[in-house]
Amino acid sequence: MGSLFYDTLMDADTVKLSSKFQVVIPQRVRERMNLKPGTRFRVVDVGGTIEMIPIRPVREMRGRFKDIDTNIEREDDRL
Repeated sequence: MGSLFYDTLMDADTVKLSSKFQVVIPQRVRERMNLKPGTRFRVVDVGGTIEMIPIRPVREMRGRFKDIDTNIEREDDRL
């Protein structure tokens, strides 16, 4: 199931909001994103679009930015 969204091909599923205002995240999305029960999300309204951003422990970020260049020129008043 691929669809075009903002000029990007992406998988899309349709889900239904329950009477308790709950949404089930499709299994293939849960597996692909390695989501586990109890995962917390930041829910953001972005101009009428709902974004759910998983809140990950900081330790999961370890090593992700090892190749980033931290040598940047700073302005004198920002030291």
